[in-house]
Amino acid sequence: MTTPQLSKLRIPGAARREGRPGVALAVIAACQLMVVLDATIVNIALPHIQTDLAISTTDLSWVISAYTLAFGGLLLLGGRAGDILGRRRVFLTGILLFTLASLLGGFAEEPWQLLAARALQGVGGAIASPTSLALVTTTFAEGPARNRAFGVFAAVSAGGGAVGLLAGGMLTEWLDWRWVFFVNVPIGLLIAFLTPLYISESERHPGRFDIAGALTSTVGMTSLVYGFIRASQDGWRDGVTIGAFVLAVILLAGFVLVESRAADPIIPLRMFADRNRTGTYVIMLSLAAAMFGMFFFIVQFVQNVLDFSPIRSGIGFLPITVAIVTAAGLSQRLLPRLGPKPFMVIGSALTGIGLTWLTFIEPDSSYASGVLGPMLLFGFGMGLNFVTLTLTAVSGVAPQEAGAASGLLNASQQVGGSLGLSILVTVFGTAGRNEAHQQVPDFMAHADQGQAAAFQQTGMLPDPWGDAVLTQGISTSFIAAVAMSGLALVTAVLVIRVRKSDLEALNGAAAQAGPAA
Repeated sequence: MTTPQLSKLRIPGAARREGRPGVALAVIAACQLMVVLDATIVNIALPHIQTDLAISTTDLSWVISAYTLAFGGLLLLGGRAGDILGRRRVFLTGILLFTLASLLGGFAEEPWQLLAARALQGVGGAIASPTSLALVTTTFAEGPARNRAFGVFAAVSAGGGAVGLLAGGMLTEWLDWRWVFFVNVPIGLLIAFLTPLYISESERHPGRFDIAGALTSTVGMTSLVYGFIRASQDGWRDGVTIGAFVLAVILLAGFVLVESRAADPIIPLRMFADRNRTGTYVIMLSLAAAMFGMFFFIVQFVQNVLDFSPIRSGIGFLPITVAIVTAAGLSQRLLPRLGPKPFMVIGSALTGIGLTWLTFIEPDSSYASGVLGPMLLFGFGMGLNFVTLTLTAVSGVAPQEAGAASGLLNASQQVGGSLGLSILVTVFGTAGRNEAHQQVPDFMAHADQGQAAAFQQTGMLPDPWGDAVLTQGISTSFIAAVAMSGLALVTAVLVIRVRKSDLEALNGAAAQAGPAA
């Protein structure tokens, strides 16, 4: 065989255009941005979706939860699928499924159609997202190159939520709410086209799919979230509420039992033997729980109380994106020298201070006095944590379990976000009802005949009484968010340890000592 013929041979599964890691990282980061962005891009469009599809306020919350629950619940199975079937193959499948679901969501004419499309989007995201993080570990060698790649990946993950709010505002105001779904179609198709060109297939590892583990975890978390949302409307003594919590406990306990006996569990329980990794998952879950609620309720405040337009609301969230990216870059540079603990402690403390500030929000608070400052503190704290948590979660994990480890980290974020939002909605609903009972007498004393008739028909208080109810519910809900960030801070202080081996791994000293010599 001649030399030209040998040069044409290519290893099966290799990228058609190898040697361009920057482009490969851009493709992987684009996928992560699209998936993470979709968790918040819909928030801005919710009032328009509610009006167009005649969705009740209760069902409207499921437009967010249907996505995050399917996403978070199946992330673990998605990470395992990448290990067994090949990460590029699974990554491509997830992207195409996510793109199809986005197209269906844009064409939805009934509430159930939109909720089904959102759940399907979550499934596609659960397949693609953990695989994308695992692809970073196989594309870049451990050390500075991988640290930089993780820095880009984490910055995209952290800033995607705020970028989604801006993009949602622009698309909703300039085009239509359906474009928050349609926009994913060309992006997804472009990623699908570039993937085989620049990303090589990973080695396939033998194993089995833990379907029982995936089902018990997903349905268990869905039941738990449903229980909280149900309690916010029908009370804690409602039979369905109690039944949902009981079912959640049974299924989640069954999940732990299944994982302890499964030959190839989606969560190898030995991962929790490392206290730093376990602490990382707890911190991610806690901070994500606070973050999802913060975005959701601040959007409601700036649009309904401050009367911001959708695009103005999106622009109002740009400072938090800058804070996250700035802090992420700072932590990436200093992490190898200081280790993860200082960034986890300081980051969790800053998020707690920002959330505490938000508990003082009032109907007459302005954007500058009541929103901007807390967002900057919160965003900087989250930025310090994202790179740190990402690197700590996958540090020292065997290659064949990289997908499961990254899937568990992402699952902690998505499931934590869903659970946290449901808890904050429960607190919001209770506080809002109590405030409404106090506002009704004053409203009836000042209302004209038309306002009184409208209230009797809808049960909704007009402004300024309605603003007082909404704001009281929001400020009270942030007390629960403060508690969530407090759990993250306590975990960072008491659980996380700085170890010499971790610093060496972050520096890539051990991996590069031979080549450097």
